[in-house]
This record gives sequence, structure tokens and C-alpha cells, in this order.
Amino acid sequence: MINVLPGYEKAAYRELKNIEGIKDVYHVFGEFDFVVIIDVEDLYTLNDVVDIIRQQETVKTTKTIIGAEL
Repeated sequence: MINVLPGYEKAAYRELKNIEGIKDVYHVFGEFDFVVIIDVEDLYTLNDVVDIIRQQETVKTTKTIIGAEL
């Protein structure tokens, strides 16, 4: 989940869509601006993708939640 700088939602959306490993980007209302679905093979690659997201100039904060299979 991602918060971006106010007024930069469209720019952030374009940036996020271009990051390898990101499967889907959803603009949402509430505590966060975006929910991003990342599809990678392992936690090391997930960490790399999250680091790239955090380096984007439009990104203020992130919160990572890892899904588990039942």
C-alpha cells in the first residue's frame, strides 16, 4: 500500500505501472492512495521491488503486506 505526494496521483500511477514485478496498481480512497499487487518469485526480489517503489520521487510512504496461501 502506498501514499504519494498530494496532486501527484497520476504521475505516481504511471511510475508504478512501469516497475518490473508490479502486476496491478489500484487507486483507492482512504488511508492509502494505491494498492499495488507485486508478483515475484521470492522475498529477495520482493524487497528489491519495494526498494524501487520507495525511491520514486512521488512516493511518501509504503506498507507491505505479504499474502499467504491457505
